[in-house]
Amino acid sequence: MQPFSNEEIAELKSRVDQIHELLASRGEESPPAAARPAEAVRRDPATGAGLLDQLSLSIQIRRIRRSHFGTAEMSGPVWDMMLDLMLAGAHSRVLSASDLATGAGVPLSSGLRMIASLEQRGLVHRSIDERDRRRTIVRLSDSGIERMASYFEKIGGVRQGLPQLAA
Repeated sequence: MQPFSNEEIAELKSRVDQIHELLASRGEESPPAAARPAEAVRRDPATGAGLLDQLSLSIQIRRIRRSHFGTAEMSGPVWDMMLDLMLAGAHSRVLSASDLATGAGVPLSSGLRMIASLEQRGLVHRSIDERDRRRTIVRLSDSGIERMASYFEKIGGVRQGLPQLAA
């Protein structure tokens, strides 16, 4: 397995962000509501309803994530790390602790604390890179993989329950 470079991590993060924006806009032909002037959103009932649906979905997803993962702070850089690890595992790639910190946009010292917290919760495990013993490899644990997969199954169910998001 070949590790991701910092540039590849940044590219993956950018692609995840693009996918998130695409899902948030639900494939509408017009630009997302956030790109339109606020006054136009207030005057257009259809746009306002779409915006309210997006806000409602975002809140639901955040609450599901919080309840699914328990008390762990699963947002921001920590969530970015979990997504990066899930994607890396799906492609049979490995990530180092420094790759994760770079991809999450945090200093290495902060990234290491976040990784330690995830490890204490049983979601990831660390090992020494056999080719370069200075590097620490981080992977999702079996429990972490299962939790991420079941989370996305729940989110898929929420999205399927909203007919306007099925497009």
